[in-house]
Amino acid sequence: MRVKKYMAPSMSEAMKQIREELGNDAVILSSKAVYTGGFLGLFKKRNIEVMAAIDPVSQPTQPVTKQKEKKLPTKTILENSVADIREPSVPKQVNRAEDELLKEIEGLKGMIRNIQIPSVTHYPDKLQQIYEYLTEQEVETVIRSQIMNELLDKWFATKEETTDQEIRSWLEASLRKLIEQVPNGQPGLQKKYINIVGPTGVGKTTTLAKVAAETMLKHEKKVAFITTDTYRIAAIDQLKTYAKILNVPIEVAYNLEDFKRATERFSHYDYVFIDTAGRNFRNPQYVKDLGEIIHFTDEMETYLVLSLTSKQKDMEDIYRQFTTIPIKQVIFTKADETSTFGSIFNFIHAHKLGAAYITNGQNVPDDIEKATSSNLLKMVFGAKDYERSS
Repeated sequence: MRVKKYMAPSMSEAMKQIREELGNDAVILSSKAVYTGGFLGLFKKRNIEVMAAIDPVSQPTQPVTKQKEKKLPTKTILENSVADIREPSVPKQVNRAEDELLKEIEGLKGMIRNIQIPSVTHYPDKLQQIYEYLTEQEVETVIRSQIMNELLDKWFATKEETTDQEIRSWLEASLRKLIEQVPNGQPGLQKKYINIVGPTGVGKTTTLAKVAAETMLKHEKKVAFITTDTYRIAAIDQLKTYAKILNVPIEVAYNLEDFKRATERFSHYDYVFIDTAGRNFRNPQYVKDLGEIIHFTDEMETYLVLSLTSKQKDMEDIYRQFTTIPIKQVIFTKADETSTFGSIFNFIHAHKLGAAYITNGQNVPDDIEKATSSNLLKMVFGAKDYERSS
């Protein structure tokens, strides 16, 4: 197999060179952007480096004169996607050496299929600080590479020395574009019944009380509580305490009939906030039990509560467990107990599900704010690690 490296200012130009030298049966093994030249790490020229190969088995063994040349069928795979590599043409009978060569080609193609987008791990000093900060914030590799590529393009496009403030504004713009793929900070409470679900220990009951208090005190709405958390006596007592402080009624629902009776009693209220049991999210029976107690109707909107102290994988597992329930938005809790907020951006990017609120303490009705884009960015840029690296 003949392998050769090509350097060109664009992919189309590289393909033209490959076609002229190796022919239409060549295959592309890899391609990446490289930067050359420049001065003191700045003003580098962007080129495309392409590794191409041709299988000698598929080439004619005897040269063909131009006068007697037959028109061969063209299978121009170079114009297709780089990842779309055709199967090599295998002759009916191959000797052992050719068979080994074909196995080598297959192995190379297998490696190519597993190649991910190459990620740069070192940038100009000022951008390197951003890269390290995003890494510390546990922003996923794909998102981190996307952001850094955007920043790098702006860096090379800038003719003058770039200030720290300009780089910060670039980062803010990239993060804002990422989270504004979906609406954030717009809970709206468009339905009468507000359901709060999530695993144990994320602060569902306290969060429900905060949202209810805001709705009642700031918007002067008439609210009531229903709790289905009959597994923990302390949880019932906790919500009863909040109900007493806010001077709102509360009903305990042990089954679906109790829940229906409670909704009938509160039919004349503006909003009814429903607290659910917090149990092991890995047990699918938990979600099934919710359906046996709560009557999910078109008049209900459900919010999934996730703790920012949880591992990213646990957040993903929790979300998958609740996919049978129509989740409107997410509420992130315990922002005051962590210094890393990359999981917010990872989650929004992965599931295209917006955030409604962020809580940062235990005080009711305080320590809660809408998860607007500005508030999310304020959390990120307020992290001590970034302030130190800046």
